[in-house]
Amino acid sequence: MILKQNISLLPYNTFGIDVKADYLLEFFSVEDLQQSLASDIVNGKRILAVGCGSNLLFVSDFKGIILHSKINFITVVDQSDEFVFLEVGSGVVWDDFVQFCVDNNYYGAENLSLIPGQTGAATVQNIGAYGVEIQSLVEMVKALEVVSGVPRCFTNSECRYDYRNSIFKNEAKDKFIITSTVFKLSKIENYSLDYQQFKSEVEKRGTLSLQNVRNTIIEIRQQKLPDTTILGNAGSFFKNPYCSRSQFEVLKRQYAKIPFYPVDNEFVKLPAAWLIEQSGCKGMILGNAQVYDKQALVIINRGNAKGNEVVALAQFVQRAVFEKFAIRLEPEVNYIA
Repeated sequence: MILKQNISLLPYNTFGIDVKADYLLEFFSVEDLQQSLASDIVNGKRILAVGCGSNLLFVSDFKGIILHSKINFITVVDQSDEFVFLEVGSGVVWDDFVQFCVDNNYYGAENLSLIPGQTGAATVQNIGAYGVEIQSLVEMVKALEVVSGVPRCFTNSECRYDYRNSIFKNEAKDKFIITSTVFKLSKIENYSLDYQQFKSEVEKRGTLSLQNVRNTIIEIRQQKLPDTTILGNAGSFFKNPYCSRSQFEVLKRQYAKIPFYPVDNEFVKLPAAWLIEQSGCKGMILGNAQVYDKQALVIINRGNAKGNEVVALAQFVQRAVFEKFAIRLEPEVNYIA
């Protein structure tokens, strides 16, 4: 393990917020983490597990200890003619894992290409894109209980996955540290191409294949989303909100072209980017924070932004959308004070 004191968290959050933590501890194995949790260094202190910090917004210095996983392995733990089960360390960069799957002709993860972050954090967040969420791939999550250091395995159902949500963001928040995840991938050719005009975009780029699907998604994401090394951001800042069908019918009478995605008989999902743009917030600047002028769902750090500037801009957007549509936007990004 490696312990650092009074350290800048600038390299540990993609928003590029320059705050400090009292301590940062990097662990390389389950045993490392168990020893750390039992030590005086960690015991009794406020802790926060951080991957690449791609879904965090620090609004102040962190008084406590940051735990950063460096558990880095991908192992085949079981397989059949149809499926392969891969255990992946929480410190593995998510997109590296996706490329591994593509290289080995394992189907299921390709639509989640280029989503930033580490695998442990992706499991917590239930990342999703282009009609696929990580919950459809998770077989089991392995973690350590913070208080006892005892290992615990969570089945998929025990993770209580929902839209950008899981038990690790609710009842189990700060109580468990994820060490690895077992994923179930298909060995039989199978694609998820039903998302909007995604299939036609893939076909424009050649023969249908895992690498073609991955390349298409990478190209689309790079066109829509700013590079975090140039403009600090956390990707999609807000969740796409759910709306009752009765409220949607009212909105549709006012806005005939309002886009939507059916969820079930009771709810539809509305694209937050469209709501934000229609509310006049696309491109809006507040201090050193800005609603990205190419994708309204993204808030960017224009340079040296403070966390509270980003929060203030996000709150302005939320008020503007609510005043126009009576829809409440919920941040996808986690505020850390």
